[in-house]
Amino acid sequence: MARIFITGSADGLGLLAARSLISSGHQVVLHARNKARGKHAMEKAPGAEDVFIADLSSIEQTKALALELNAKGAFEAVIHNAGVYQVPKDSVGAEGLPLLFTVNTLAPYILTSLMHKPERLIYLSSGMHLQGNPKVESLPKSLDAKHGHISYSDTKLHDVILCMAVARKWTDVYANAVDPGWVPTKMGGAGAPDNLDKGFETQVWLAVSNDPEACVSGQYFHHKRKARFLPEAEDPAIQEKFLSRCEQITGVSFP
Repeated sequence: MARIFITGSADGLGLLAARSLISSGHQVVLHARNKARGKHAMEKAPGAEDVFIADLSSIEQTKALALELNAKGAFEAVIHNAGVYQVPKDSVGAEGLPLLFTVNTLAPYILTSLMHKPERLIYLSSGMHLQGNPKVESLPKSLDAKHGHISYSDTKLHDVILCMAVARKWTDVYANAVDPGWVPTKMGGAGAPDNLDKGFETQVWLAVSNDPEACVSGQYFHHKRKARFLPEAEDPAIQEKFLSRCEQITGVSFP
């Protein structure tokens, strides 16, 4: 059975994915942004191996999380599920960067770069990435640099760019992105029209299935089917600019 780490697994799709994997006999390590949410996660996902605490709005806490996880050994799969959507205008993380950008973009970049390389990587994106801005020149060059507006759509496009860059560079890893749909979670809202089960089934399938359709890389899935994504995400030049900018900001280089 596989050992899987899931960011943002105290509630929502991350918790549902964790419970599904645990029920199938897999070892699952949870993540929460504070101790209270971590305690809640362990109560809601009985059988989880452990929970790690880190606020992904802090670059330094995210770096520390990667080192703590490495000390516990490698994972067969990592699901980059954590994300924020509706945040107060001008909300910033610990280092003063936009909260959306720090949590949705930089955290998966840092963890991908610093954690032991798993066999499978799954990045949670959104259909809204299609409205994202692929011009990474608009991103800050350092922690104290000025930057333009960074939207949720932009950050979800960043996740697809990161995924496609990983798939191109790490040919021994299955790296894929997922659009879970607009599902009725705390983030999606009670009135969201999509199927909640289908919202987490694809990332679970990509993490552990030996189905030939799941053992692929560089794909974008919606409900276990390949879906259209912004073609600029596959452009190596855009990928390299994105990785370089993330390194400039975080001080973490992509291996």
